[in-house]
Amino acid sequence: MTVEPAVPWGVAPEMSMEMSLVPPPHGPAEQFTAGRRAAAAALAAAGSIERTVPRARDGRPLFPQGFAGSISHTGRLAVAVVAPGAEAVGVDIEPTIITSRVAAFILREQERRLLLAPIGSYTARDLFAAKEAAFKAMNCIGTLGEFLFWQIDLSQSDGALIATYRGESVPLWIRSEADLSFAVAIRR
Repeated sequence: MTVEPAVPWGVAPEMSMEMSLVPPPHGPAEQFTAGRRAAAAALAAAGSIERTVPRARDGRPLFPQGFAGSISHTGRLAVAVVAPGAEAVGVDIEPTIITSRVAAFILREQERRLLLAPIGSYTARDLFAAKEAAFKAMNCIGTLGEFLFWQIDLSQSDGALIATYRGESVPLWIRSEADLSFAVAIRR
């Protein structure tokens, strides 16, 4: 499945995305297994011979060399994105409605004013997912040190959503459904 950017950003990046339903009882073990199943399918779609995605000591998935990837899951759905040749990938899916109190905490005043509806085209849940996806893509480069996802700045440039932290930037793609927000960040 190809994910199209919610807003134009040149040409959409080459990536493979696969989803897997989380079986009952929808617990951590089932979510982990569904995430690895989605990752194996995304790796296959991207052309990787290796389909196993072990866990690093810190819990991050270890994708095969040359196939940057990321996994996210809810209690019911797991998704994996693989971008061959990318430096890092971040993906997040969010089913939870973000309250105005939480939005005030995770989004800067300028982000709320310019990116949220009615002026902007995003929901607080979209932007929460965007920051989580960007965090995953940016945390992998190892030069940023430890940071928290809400410290990432979101802005728009030529209609595209951009995440920035300490001078490092990644483009974001968002897809929003009635009950789910999906975000991808790819660091090339």
